[in-house]
Amino acid sequence: TNPGFVVRITQAGLDYAHQQGIAILEKELAQLKLPDISGDSRVLRVGKVHYALSRLRLRDFHLPYSRITPISNVGLQVSISNAFAELDGDWRVKFLFVRDHGSFNLKVENIYIKIILQLGSDTAGKPTISSSDCSASISKVRVLFSGKFGWLYNLFHSAIESRLRKILQDKVCENVAKSVHDELQTYIRTLPVTARIDDKIGIDYSLVAPPRATAQSLDADLKGEFYSLAHRSSIPFSPLPLAFPSDHDRMVYFGASSYFFNTAGIAYNKAGALVFEITEAMIPKDAGFSLDTSIFSAFVPQLEDMYPNMPMKFRLSAPTAPFLTIGPGGISFQPIVDAQAYAILPDSSLAPLFLLSLVRNVSAVINVRSGHIVGSLDVGRIRLSLKDSAVGTFQVRTMQSLMNILASSTLLPRLNARLDEGFPLPLLDRIQLSNIIVKFHQNFLLLGADVHFQPR
Repeated sequence: TNPGFVVRITQAGLDYAHQQGIAILEKELAQLKLPDISGDSRVLRVGKVHYALSRLRLRDFHLPYSRITPISNVGLQVSISNAFAELDGDWRVKFLFVRDHGSFNLKVENIYIKIILQLGSDTAGKPTISSSDCSASISKVRVLFSGKFGWLYNLFHSAIESRLRKILQDKVCENVAKSVHDELQTYIRTLPVTARIDDKIGIDYSLVAPPRATAQSLDADLKGEFYSLAHRSSIPFSPLPLAFPSDHDRMVYFGASSYFFNTAGIAYNKAGALVFEITEAMIPKDAGFSLDTSIFSAFVPQLEDMYPNMPMKFRLSAPTAPFLTIGPGGISFQPIVDAQAYAILPDSSLAPLFLLSLVRNVSAVINVRSGHIVGSLDVGRIRLSLKDSAVGTFQVRTMQSLMNILASSTLLPRLNARLDEGFPLPLLDRIQLSNIIVKFHQNFLLLGADVHFQPR
């Protein structure tokens, strides 16, 4: 299934995410709990040294050099080099008749860690991540003991360093797996699978396939489909493939297809949300006319005899969902609107007068604000035709200017107010966007942005 919406994280975006993740991992590793160590080190022809190390405490764990690389068809690889740590603790030793104890300091240097992160999706379409492989190697361990018998420490020095190296290597990967599961997996599941727009409409942002790594980016294909909360039905057309450009100036890119926007029209139409009423109270004070039969009798003479000086209202509705196109020149569409005119009788009942069909060219301006796609519409002149009349025939062309003013001064501001509220982008928790760019391509809109993460 082609996605209706695509999210691409570039190498710059992965690098930024990697910086945040390494900072968290560094804090986690600095809290490693190490077990007490005891054992015997045999000395040739003399006997054996029994040693015990306790209260091992990590003071620091630093990851100064690391990088993240997307690996095609695998996932992400995190490589950490030249890491170092320092810990201290207490030691006790027994050799023949000698007893000694004290404290020690351990410096661990040249730590190399390689982590493979596997990406997937669950049955609900949420992303998943796990550490499918981890390896850690430590090339240098130095133990400094305090005490009086320097020669004694050399008897078990190498055994201690070897055991500590093995324990640390195992503990590092164990902690990495725990951090990925507890921290990273929990965080990426804040990506919304559905986004509720209002009490009628939602957006489906579920993954249609597991995220895929390429040599230069990480791509996520989302369903990208608006739906009615009351009644979800199938869409009568499919998304077209998106020829995603190789832009890499921003950390993240969003590709919103024409399918994405057209399902919005279908959803709002099915939910009955594309119905508007124009009444006298909505006419601007500076319009220079009132919404009543006296103003329209100039175009429909029969009104003066049948419904003299009565207030009117229009009920606007879309007989079909609007269908837009996206190309390099922008977004354009020609919505068809039915405008049913009524006279409001003295008893407040409605008398149908005539039904007009309104067609006009519409273009859209799109931007991103506060993590939402926002927009505004610009409209051309209305083309009118008469579909039905209860007051006889008349020339609709003569009232075109009046209907232009009526729609532009009442309907357009309401639509633009709703579009200015916007529709949420699929963003992880505590993510803010900046340096936003908007580009139009064939069949989709490309939004690029840099990312800022707000820690708790």
